[in-house]
Amino acid sequence: MWQAEARVDLDAIRENVARLRSGTSAELMAVVKADGYGHGMLPSARAALEAGADWLGVCTLDEALTLRRAGVTAPVLAWLLSPGLPLHEGVAADVDLSAASLSQLDEMVGAARLAGRPVRLHLKIDTGLSRNGATVADWPALLEAAAKAQADGLVDVVGVWSHFVYADLPGHPTIDRQLAVFHEGLGLVERAGLRPRHRHLANSAATLTRPDTHFDLVRPGIALYGLSPVAGERYGLRPAMTARARVMLTKRVPAGTGVSYGHTYTTAGETTLAVVPVGYGDGVPRHASNVGPVRLAGRNRTIAGRVCMDQIVVDCGDDPVAPGDVATLFGDGADGGPTADDWAEAVGTINYEIVTRFGGVRTTRVYHGERT
Repeated sequence: MWQAEARVDLDAIRENVARLRSGTSAELMAVVKADGYGHGMLPSARAALEAGADWLGVCTLDEALTLRRAGVTAPVLAWLLSPGLPLHEGVAADVDLSAASLSQLDEMVGAARLAGRPVRLHLKIDTGLSRNGATVADWPALLEAAAKAQADGLVDVVGVWSHFVYADLPGHPTIDRQLAVFHEGLGLVERAGLRPRHRHLANSAATLTRPDTHFDLVRPGIALYGLSPVAGERYGLRPAMTARARVMLTKRVPAGTGVSYGHTYTTAGETTLAVVPVGYGDGVPRHASNVGPVRLAGRNRTIAGRVCMDQIVVDCGDDPVAPGDVATLFGDGADGGPTADDWAEAVGTINYEIVTRFGGVRTTRVYHGERT
């Protein structure tokens, strides 16, 4: 008998990948970083590859090596690499790596020497996000150094890439500005004598809404898991995760009863309270206190009082509810129940955060649609 679980429908991931794949002529990189946005990196990666993904994208070297140790042989790009990491292990495992500065390029060169083979390198230009990526001012020097390292047989510049600021708001002026900067950066790449085979810019939102940004490779993340990056649009995607838990205890209490820490909720009348054993230790945002939606006993309800580390309370009024009943925090919404989008709206965040933070070490992750 389970207490709390995150159910992940791998067939939904396959369907979403197939839908995204049908909308582009570019190759598709399935982004499975952060443990597959909370869905499980390895099962999600395998499902995406089965559905036609060409690449896998992760942030860290550890994530990339985990994929390789699990027997995944598809191309993998890792792009968030701090100084001093054993990059040579990634090179030896045939992992593509990203560099955005001369110091990072130096680390790649050192890794190539240790591994005894060239690094498959993607150079990242900052087109406006002001996060990772070489500035426009630093880009020519990075290209010059990369061209020399390639001539020396230490790197193979196979990719050039960047990332959007605001593609989740189609029509935002930053999109065209970044696209123009990316084209200018590609022009400098060509003039430096580099011929990367993979130019990539499009995230989930741009994959769905801006085919002119697809280039050779698209990098959808959240859309793989059935959640839309664009508010108010679904694009035929099917959410893959359902988060639910069994009621642990019910009690009948009188009107005026304070509930949970601080008594920020008080019962309006005699009512039944249901205690559900999930809390912020399991990924339920504490900001969901008094606003988080839960479907229980056939109706959508709201968390009563503060979210605790290990539990929440739901006011069920006079409706019949008993220990063992299933409380659904979010799912695909097909039964009228709350979705990750509903939770994001309730707590003032995005659907990415809701699914990524849920399903911690105490919450069982259950998969449907696994293939042997």
